[in-house]
Amino acid sequence: MNLKKTLADVRGIAVEAGAAIMEVYRRDEKLSTETKADDSPLTEADLAANRIVVARLQELTPGIPILAEESDLPDWTQRKHWSECWVVDPLDGTREFLKQNDEFTVNIALVRDHKPVLGVVYAPALQRWYYAARHEGAWRQDGKKTPIKLTAHPPEPGRPLKVVGSRSHNTPEFDEFVGRLGETETVVMGSSLKLCLVADGTADLYPRLGPTSEWDTCAAQAVVEQAGAQVLNFETGEPLSYNARESIINPHFIVCTESDPGWFK
Repeated sequence: MNLKKTLADVRGIAVEAGAAIMEVYRRDEKLSTETKADDSPLTEADLAANRIVVARLQELTPGIPILAEESDLPDWTQRKHWSECWVVDPLDGTREFLKQNDEFTVNIALVRDHKPVLGVVYAPALQRWYYAARHEGAWRQDGKKTPIKLTAHPPEPGRPLKVVGSRSHNTPEFDEFVGRLGETETVVMGSSLKLCLVADGTADLYPRLGPTSEWDTCAAQAVVEQAGAQVLNFETGEPLSYNARESIINPHFIVCTESDPGWFK
């Protein structure tokens, strides 16, 4: 597979899904919402985007299985044999979608041997892109396409650490961790855009001390890693892996350019 060409194809799929999301988002009438088993919201836009992304990926790569939030989860006895798969969140940040604050994304990632090798994060309401592929680099696009590549270094003396916080999912554990960092400045954001703020240098770190699923982080992790930063398991200090366990719930993690051994248990 040519990852550069596939990246362009996947961006086209994200555009189509984003258009379906925005068609629902711009309606005047109140959005109908269901509640899933994990108490997260589900809208018509989630389902419409999921249908598009899954169908287009099946056309693009019929031999590669798909792990998507709004599709049935294949049994682990089947998934554990996958060496390659797509990981999809067709509408990440449904709470932000419902709040009408524009901070929601389409996330599509390709995983090989449990590692993300390609990722597209598209925020259709903001017309903002983050995308990356192994050996092709990482990019941010807001009209202008800009490569993003970070160099690990401590913040300038006297400058507070810029820490990304969740718009809708803050936890006491997050507050306790940030309180140990010294002087900080919090940057609040929704959806997978939080990880991307570290990738593009807007923030220094993003500690996530609450539950997420693999489709919430996979595409953004591809961007983060190709930009030169890391997404690390808080228990082990190792990069997050995908489709490597029966559970698709991520461990707590931190996104950073340079890690501190004192963060990890």
